[in-house]
Amino acid sequence: ESELGVQAPLGFWDPLGFTKDGDVESFKRRREVEIKNGRVAMFATIGYIVPEYYKFPGYLAPSLNVKFSDVPNGLGAFGKVPAEGWLQWVALCGLYETVVNVPVDANEPGNYGKGRLGYGNMVYGIDGKSIEDPESRKRGLNSEIANGRLAMMAITGMWFQDGLTGSAWGDWANYVDSPLRAFESELGVQAPLGFWDPLGFTKDGDVESFKRRREVEIKNGRVAMFATMGYIVPEYFKFPGYLAPSANLKFADVPNGLGALAKVPAEGWLQWVALCGCYETVVNTPVDANEPGNYGKGRLGIGNMVYGIEGQSIEDPESRKRGLNSEIANGRLAMMAITGMWFQDGLTGSAWGDWAN
Repeated sequence: ESELGVQAPLGFWDPLGFTKDGDVESFKRRREVEIKNGRVAMFATIGYIVPEYYKFPGYLAPSLNVKFSDVPNGLGAFGKVPAEGWLQWVALCGLYETVVNVPVDANEPGNYGKGRLGYGNMVYGIDGKSIEDPESRKRGLNSEIANGRLAMMAITGMWFQDGLTGSAWGDWANYVDSPLRAFESELGVQAPLGFWDPLGFTKDGDVESFKRRREVEIKNGRVAMFATMGYIVPEYFKFPGYLAPSANLKFADVPNGLGALAKVPAEGWLQWVALCGCYETVVNTPVDANEPGNYGKGRLGIGNMVYGIEGQSIEDPESRKRGLNSEIANGRLAMMAITGMWFQDGLTGSAWGDWAN
């Protein structure tokens, strides 16, 4: 946790658990790979941007009559640059990897003695001067790692945009073959991500599958909103009296969060499961196949909570769309929130535990 690159807001972020074995040498190797990839990505990102404004004059390959101005920006360059050019590039990278970039400190992955900005020994005999102040040096090294991470995300996005739209800064409107277009006007398509489906669940364009997943998303979001409130409210208020009189169990005896799982008797969990099943199979009956999650309960879902009471829907179309979009967005936020609360509770021992624990 005290290593370089541990920065807000995520802190030490290792969701795949690569470092859970505590192997220091493996960590250093991965950190060196991360730094190298970040440095390459920063150059690559700049290399995508600069040719939009400037290209070298003259010839890239005089024998083939190929000028620098003939080489398109982005992925299109792969088919334009001759094989000899790529061999030269690979040879240069290999020279740097095996001869030029020699580690000078085993405890500092990525330190090849090139000093600030890495320009030392770019011309033989010129030494790069390191940052002398420890705090400034730490800040600079952290900035390099952070900028490298950003650049890796940036160049990946540029490749995808280039490959799918046909140019380095192509308009996504040119990606006419996208199966996602079928769902770009659906509820839940909101800034800044637009229609976001990184795992490609909707790439087959199956409308029925989309509606089923949307209904599942809305249900989970609604449950997560209740669950999030259920984590917060007991910190300030609990019902008086008994939860289970036969077991002499008061509401006040039930801890907040995951600790409640072992405290509530089995009969209580059975009642809860039965109530959820009743809602799922009897109460929440779809009223419109084209609107997943619409069970005719009206605004805030209060309709038929008491038999015969009908929920009033929002009549203005724009207000209704805004309200439904808000429900989806708040449900997504609540799913992230309750997941974070579970992790914090499970790892620190309490619902709002200190991570120092």
